[in-house]
Amino acid sequence: MLLKPVITEKSMTLAQTGQFTFGFSGGMSKTQIKTGIENLFKVKVVKVRTSRQNKAIVVLQPGQTIEYFELPKEKKKKL
Repeated sequence: MLLKPVITEKSMTLAQTGQFTFGFSGGMSKTQIKTGIENLFKVKVVKVRTSRQNKAIVVLQPGQTIEYFELPKEKKKKL
């Protein structure tokens, strides 16, 4: 079982709405993806959508997030 975060401009935009994109090895079911994400990141998955390109969009319970999808906060420069 192989799950890895997909970090693109589109996936980062989706992450702000609680939807996280992952690549997975072929032949995995939605249940296997859900269980894998919950075990790896200690979150509660509400919904899993998959595509033919072996990508899954995972929806988490409100208020939960995955650290790989958080943007670093920019420091304000002093003038």
